[in-house]
Amino acid sequence: MDLQLKDRVILVTGASTGIGRATAELLAAEGATAVGVSRNPAPGISDPQVDYISADLTARGAGDRIVETILERHGRLDGLVNNLGGPDLRNGFLGITEEQWLDMFDLNFHVARRMSKAALPALLAAGDSAIVHVSSSSAHLGTRLNPDYAAAKLALLSLSKTLAAEFTSKGTRSNVVTPGLTRTAIYEAPGGFGEKVAELHGVEFDEVVEHMSTSVRPQLAKRVSEPEDVARVIAYLISPLASQVTGAEWVVDSGVLMQV
Repeated sequence: MDLQLKDRVILVTGASTGIGRATAELLAAEGATAVGVSRNPAPGISDPQVDYISADLTARGAGDRIVETILERHGRLDGLVNNLGGPDLRNGFLGITEEQWLDMFDLNFHVARRMSKAALPALLAAGDSAIVHVSSSSAHLGTRLNPDYAAAKLALLSLSKTLAAEFTSKGTRSNVVTPGLTRTAIYEAPGGFGEKVAELHGVEFDEVVEHMSTSVRPQLAKRVSEPEDVARVIAYLISPLASQVTGAEWVVDSGVLMQV
């Protein structure tokens, strides 16, 4: 299917690994110029359609500088994928410090808020543009393991609907993609979230993803999502083919969230 992305410029945050990297690569394959932003460049990508900018998005003013760079290099901005984020394992609500709450909201909510504000003038100028925010199924599932992360991702849902209400009629749509358990470095990197979950549940590190997908949050499709599964949904929503989709949440979690 042609997503009609040729010659469009799409900014993807957190693009060095996982869902962000898969999204940038897919957008480039569909003919867009994907601008990936991350603290460290993504290794192993030589596609000339993927342009990388190294930046710490938690730094104030980073979003404005990135948009300025994109406009200087490419002359326009047609889409924004607010993908940057990530959880950490907690031992319950009372054990979370004030600094941890603030840091978690900064990474998972305020970066997207600031990036949206920085990008919107260019997106509105381009017309027929879109923002896609990447949330998490944790936003809908009360848990003692990462309540600060879940709260930040829930706030992101509200932000997206607010942006859709104000800017859709002016030419910029806003939607949310909500992944469930996805096979990314968050779970598989040594010393990361997956290792902590393995220790908590008393399973081997190399079994943690299967344990999460069969026992903690059973998957109806009986397989863990790959980053590419989520990237395909993001690419559709950022494309002109989704021109009638705005203020919506698309869940990619193999049926864990089956709300009516």
